[in-house]
Amino acid sequence: MLGFIRGAHAQRNDTILIENVNVIPMNKEIVLNNQNIIIVSGKIISIEPYKREINYTSHLVIDGTGKYVMPGFSEMHYHWRNKQGGIDRDFKLLIANGVTTVRNMAEYDWQDHVAIRDSISKGEKFGPNYYTAGPYLNSNDLKTIVDAIAVVKSHKVKGYDFLKLADNLPKDVYLIILEESQKHHVSVIGHAQREMPLEFSLRLKSIEHVEEFVYIFKDEQRNDALFLKQAIEQIKVSGSTIVPTLVVFDMIVKSIDNQKFKTLNQNKSAQYMLLNDFNYWSSDENPYRKNLKGKVINGQDALPLLEGYFKWMKTFIKMLADAGVPLMTGSDTFGFVVPGFSLHEEFQFLQDCGLSSFQILKATTVTPARYLNTIATEGTVSEGKNANLVLLNKNPLNDIENTKAIEGVFLKGRWLDRIKLDSLLMETKTLNK
Repeated sequence: MLGFIRGAHAQRNDTILIENVNVIPMNKEIVLNNQNIIIVSGKIISIEPYKREINYTSHLVIDGTGKYVMPGFSEMHYHWRNKQGGIDRDFKLLIANGVTTVRNMAEYDWQDHVAIRDSISKGEKFGPNYYTAGPYLNSNDLKTIVDAIAVVKSHKVKGYDFLKLADNLPKDVYLIILEESQKHHVSVIGHAQREMPLEFSLRLKSIEHVEEFVYIFKDEQRNDALFLKQAIEQIKVSGSTIVPTLVVFDMIVKSIDNQKFKTLNQNKSAQYMLLNDFNYWSSDENPYRKNLKGKVINGQDALPLLEGYFKWMKTFIKMLADAGVPLMTGSDTFGFVVPGFSLHEEFQFLQDCGLSSFQILKATTVTPARYLNTIATEGTVSEGKNANLVLLNKNPLNDIENTKAIEGVFLKGRWLDRIKLDSLLMETKTLNK
């Protein structure tokens, strides 16, 4: 096999060799030490033990000695929030942080995410594997069955990957949305239907934000171990995927805590925010600080109430993970939740919940690939898979913090070394000059 590869591809200028690298394949919790990976035309065609005496003729040879390669990360709850710099600005931040797959969660009036997705697919725009929901839908958009049928049809015609619900709907409207979407092969995702029994929300392909379970369950239910055990079994059986988005809830809590609020703009990632955004979110105009600080909700001050919710959410996530409920990583990307960097913060919060590094890495690689129906070509490092990879200087299975130790990124077979990644980050800063 080695000889075949050397002979068949010696003259190709699109052949890349990653030499003597440690592979985290993500098909099981294992490290394959000292491997050679051959990539041709953006696909992995061989992974074999490193042999010093074998010399490959390749367009590019990357020394992987002491490094770790794994599938690229998935940001499964992304929002493009700012016109300034265009979406390319966000893509630079995401790619520089090892993100090779993105699911956009709403299209605003001034955006066309289908066009963005298609331009990436055609090679006209350089960006991650891209999937998109349609417009952000609430109850004002879906008052009647007629509205529901029209909205589903418009999603099918436009070609969105997902239809996202962000509000409680009348039961008849909700049910027709699900039925019509099934007919047209449009997946329905979004926030839970808080005013209906849990089973109705579990008809969604994925539930966004573990926070939703705070509102689905009554106060006494959240502290009832038997109830939670039964609810988690129901979630598991349903097959619905949960996207926790803890990092954004943490930002909300810190925004209304006077001491912690002062630390938000000191986060290293804050330097990559647009200047106007930075000033707005650092001020008392921050909408969470403005609308929640000192407010009483359900007879309790907002700060300890939300702190209690956050503590419960982290415990609940550990219970979901232990039960084998599929989880995916996403961060919601607004305010101080800076695209790319925020995903690594989400990893850290999931570790704080008690998840193992492998569970977290699975939630950002294998589970998204299965969810997006791309497991044939994504999600693991193995023969026949696309070369959407991250090369790390440290083993992330030892500590999830090591996902930040990025030496380089492969995106669609293109190699971006540390120098190139740093230049992408620097380019995002120039908008503030």
